Amino acid sequence: MRAPVEWLRELTEVDPQAKGADVAASLVRVGLEEEEISGGEVTGPLVVGRVLERTPEEQKNGKTINWCQVDVGSANGSGEPQGIVCGAHNFDAGDLVAVILPGGVLPGNFEISARKTYGHVSAGMICSALELGLGEDHDGIIVLTEQLPADVVAGLSPGDDLIPVLGLDAETVEVNVTPDRGYCFSMRGIAREYALSEGTPFVDPAQLPVAEATGPGYEVRLADGAPVDGVPGCDRFVARTVRGIDATAASPEWMQRRLTEVGMRPISLAVDVTNYVMMLLGQPLHAYDLGKLSGAIEVRRARAGEVLTTLDDVERTLAPEDLLITDGGTTPLAIAGVMGGASSEVDDATTDVLVEAAHFDPVSVARSARRHRLSTEASKRFERGVDPGVTAAAAQLAVDLLVEHGGGVADTTATDVGAPAPAQAITFDPQLPSRYIGLEYPREEVLATLTAIGCAVTDEGESLLVTPPTWRPDLVDGPDLVEEVARVRGYDQIPSVVPRASAGRGLTPGQRARRVVSRTLAATGLVEVLSYPFTSSERHDALGYAADDARRETVRLANPLQEEAPLMRTSILDTLLDTLRRNVSRGHRDVALYEIGLVTAGGITPLPLPPGGVKPDAATLTRITDGVPPQPRHVGIVAAGATLPAGPHGPARAADATDVVGWSRAVGSSLGLELTVEAAHQAPFHPGRCVAVSLPDGTVVGHAGELHPKVCSALELPERTVAAELDLDAITAAAGEPVRPEQLSTQPVANTDVALVVDDGVPAAAVASALRSGAGDDLESLTLFDVYRGDQVGEGRKSLAYRLTFRAGRTLKTGEVSSLRDRAVAAAASATGAQQR
Repeated sequence: MRAPVEWLRELTEVDPQAKGADVAASLVRVGLEEEEISGGEVTGPLVVGRVLERTPEEQKNGKTINWCQVDVGSANGSGEPQGIVCGAHNFDAGDLVAVILPGGVLPGNFEISARKTYGHVSAGMICSALELGLGEDHDGIIVLTEQLPADVVAGLSPGDDLIPVLGLDAETVEVNVTPDRGYCFSMRGIAREYALSEGTPFVDPAQLPVAEATGPGYEVRLADGAPVDGVPGCDRFVARTVRGIDATAASPEWMQRRLTEVGMRPISLAVDVTNYVMMLLGQPLHAYDLGKLSGAIEVRRARAGEVLTTLDDVERTLAPEDLLITDGGTTPLAIAGVMGGASSEVDDATTDVLVEAAHFDPVSVARSARRHRLSTEASKRFERGVDPGVTAAAAQLAVDLLVEHGGGVADTTATDVGAPAPAQAITFDPQLPSRYIGLEYPREEVLATLTAIGCAVTDEGESLLVTPPTWRPDLVDGPDLVEEVARVRGYDQIPSVVPRASAGRGLTPGQRARRVVSRTLAATGLVEVLSYPFTSSERHDALGYAADDARRETVRLANPLQEEAPLMRTSILDTLLDTLRRNVSRGHRDVALYEIGLVTAGGITPLPLPPGGVKPDAATLTRITDGVPPQPRHVGIVAAGATLPAGPHGPARAADATDVVGWSRAVGSSLGLELTVEAAHQAPFHPGRCVAVSLPDGTVVGHAGELHPKVCSALELPERTVAAELDLDAITAAAGEPVRPEQLSTQPVANTDVALVVDDGVPAAAVASALRSGAGDDLESLTLFDVYRGDQVGEGRKSLAYRLTFRAGRTLKTGEVSSLRDRAVAAAASATGAQQR
C-alpha cells in the first residue's frame, strides 16, 4: 500500500518537518513493514518557462523538431532566452511550460546537460508528464495553462520554481501489508496506525453524514444457496443510485493526483471515484450503468456452464463455487469481490449509475481470485477482510463525489440489505501480556492500548471483556490482544534474550541419528538437497509401480500448489529424481545427491469434521489422530555419471549399483548396524541389478540398485542411473543407543580363506550369513573377495571365495582356527548346499 505523506497529513497530525523516512519509521514501530520510499526524485532547476519562439524544422529522417526560445527569467543566471530543442507539437509561442535546466535530474537519475542535437545546442528540456513521473502521457509536453487551475497559473512567472507547484517534492511511503492487517490497505488504516504510533489525533474519513433512505431503493436479493464452509458469501449489500451525471466529465485534478500517487491510473470520473473511495476507506466499490440493467440485483453462486466476459475482455468459465452479482438472477454482471463484467460497464453514454458497496466472505473471494488467476485491488482487500461497518459510508462518499463532479442527482431512496455477524467479545486477563512477553504491562496501559486500537473494553474486575472493532477480524482470542499490546508499546522494547536450555535437554536420539547419517553421506561426496514432497499418479506410472502397489495409495491435497502435483509422495525417489534430472539438464554430468525427508505411507481415512470455535473432545481428537497416515522419515540417494573422474591415474569410473549399495550400508554402519543385502525385484529398479537392504534380524528397510531403463527413459535421466531408498526411522529404532567405541584388542588376528561352490541362483549374502552363524563369536570380519563361474565348477554353478578373520582374547592356534572354519563351512553346506572346493 502506497501512502502519500501529504494525504496522510489530512487524516492525522504529521510533523510539518517530517520526511518520508520519519513517517516510515513511525509505521515500523507499530509493526508495519517498510517497502520503499519514493518521491522527491526531481532535483535541480525545474522552472516555469514562457515560449517566445517555436520554429519547426524538418529533418532528413522525416521527423519535425521545434527549435524554441524560452524565457526562464533569471533561473539560468543570465536572464537571456534559453535555446531548447523539443519534439512535441502541442504548444505554441506564449504558452507556459515546465523547463528543466542543465544540472537538473529527472526520475531514473537522468541528469540534464547542454548537448548538441539536430544542429543546435539544446540547453535543457521542455518536460512531459511521463518525464516528470506525473503520469504516462508522453505524446506532448505539459502546458501549464491547460494543466493547472487558473488561479495557480495567474501567480506564475518565468523562472519560478515548479517542483512544489507540481507536487514533485511530495514523498510516498510504501508499506507491505501482511494478511492479518488488511485494514491497512487504505489511507484510513495507515493514518490510524500512524496516529497510534505518534499519539496524535486521528480524523476518521468514514465519519461522514450518511443520508437516511426515505424508501426502498434498487431491489437487491441475497440468494447464496451454497455458502463456503457455512459462511454466506455476502452478508451486506448497499446500493445507491445517481441519475443524470456527465460520464465524460473529467475527474478533479486533486483526485487524479491522489490516484497517481498511490500507483493507480486515472481513467474516468466513475472509475476514479470508486478507486479513490477504495484507497481512502479500504472498501472496494463497483459502478454499474443503470440503463444496462433489466432486473433486480441478485447475489448467488454460479451455475454449471455459465460464462462472464470481465472488464479485461477475457471470457471466463465460471465454477459453481464462484459468487456472482447477477442481473435479475440470470445474467452474470460480476465475480463478487474480484472484477466486474463488460456488459454493465459505465461508458461515455452513461447517465445513470448504480453504486455497489458490499461485504463479501474473504475465503470465497480468495478462492475465486486464485481459480481465475485474477488478483485485483478489490480482491486483495476482500480476501484480507474489509470493514463491514464502513459499507454505507463508502457508498455515500462515492455518491457525493459523483454528484459534485458529475453533475448528477442522487436518489433519495437506497438499498441496504443483510446484516454482518457482530464481533464476538473476548474475555481477557490483563496480566496475560506480562506473562507472555516477559515485560511488565500495567493494567492501565493494557486498557488504554486496547481502547486506542478501537476495541470496546468493559472492566469486569479480574478480567476484561474486549469487543474488537469491525475493521479487525484478525482479533479472535487472548494471544491476539497480547500482540496488540506488545506492538503498540514497541517491539523494540522487548529485549533479545537467548533462551537457556534446562538441564537434560538437547537433541533427541532421532535428531542425532539424522545428523550422523547426513555427515556420513556428505563425507562420501554426496550433496544434500531438499525437494517439494508433492507428486502425481503420472509419476507413479513412470516409476513402474504396479496397479496394486501400496505406494500408489496416498493423500490428495485439496488445494495443491501445482495442479500437476496434487499427491503427497510415498517415496523420496518420487521427487528426488526430478532434482537429479534438473541438474543433469543444466550441464552437471556427474551428480550424486541425497535427501532426508518425510514420506506418506498410505491414504487418509474419512475424518470427523468438528464444529469450529470449540476444542474437540478426546474421542474426536483420537479418531482424527488415528486417521492421519504414518509419515516415516526416509533417506534417498541418486547418482549418475562418474564417481571417479578421469585423471593421470586412468579413465573415469561410472557410478554403478555397487556404489549405491555401499552408500546404503554406510548409513547403517554410521549408526552401528551392519546392514545386509540380498538380490530382489522392486520397482523402479532393474530386475537383475537390485538388492533388498535388511537389518540384522532380516527386516527389509529399503532397496538399492540401478534404475530400470524404462524409468530412465520416462524421466529423461541418464542411462544406468543408480538410486537407493531406506527407512531411516526403522534403522534408527533398530540401532538403539548411540554407537560407543570398543576397546581395541592387542591379540593378533588369524585369517583363513574358503571357497564354496553353490548353485548360481543362491545369493552370496545367504552363504555369508550361514558362514557367519557357524563361525561363532570369534569371527571379526567376513569378506567376499572372488566369484568364479566356469568349467571347473560346472554349468549353473559358481564359486564364492571368502576370507574369514578371527580374533579372540588370546592367541588362536592353527587347529582352533581350522575348527572354527570347518564349523562355518558345515553351517553353509546345511543352509545353502555349498560344497567346499
